[in-house]
Amino acid sequence: MDDKKLQQRYKNKVANAQGQHFENYINSACIIYRNDKRAEIEKTPEPFRVLSKDKTGKFTGRFIANAQPDFKGTLKKGLCICFEAKYTLKDNIKRSVLTDTQLSTLDRYYNMGAIAGVCVGIQDKFYFIPFLVWKNMKNCFGRQSITQEDVKRFEIRFNGAVLFLDYITKDMKVLDENYSLLRKSFEDDIKVGI
Repeated sequence: MDDKKLQQRYKNKVANAQGQHFENYINSACIIYRNDKRAEIEKTPEPFRVLSKDKTGKFTGRFIANAQPDFKGTLKKGLCICFEAKYTLKDNIKRSVLTDTQLSTLDRYYNMGAIAGVCVGIQDKFYFIPFLVWKNMKNCFGRQSITQEDVKRFEIRFNGAVLFLDYITKDMKVLDENYSLLRKSFEDDIKVGI
């Protein structure tokens, strides 16, 4: 195997490990939120089938469907939440890191009244970007990628766990701008009995 292939394989392994660590930090937040009775949110299992298994428990498998967003659950007041998790060591992250299936699933959840978004780690900072901002990235930022500077108002707390429900900003307009109309629509639907 030549050096370029070895370097790429190494980069892929590092990226995969970083992504796993990031999801573990989010899982830690899910446990904190559960214990605080703020939310019940879980990792969505990957859709795969086991093809064979050896004596040591190792198996060969294959994916049987496109991946759904990484996390789904319910907040204390009954509002659904659905989000994808993405991490990069680079200084930006592209909109295209989400698959068409993930985007369309987030869109459907958002349109049903859920809080939908993308929990992003860019180097050493973490953000929860509302779905409409992610979906309309080109209009919001003039390009199909974001930097830390672009999304600093969506920065979330980190205490060993990626606290995706806890924005750092004291400007509550961040949440209000993205979810107040959605919540009003949701409340109106309940009043009408839909």
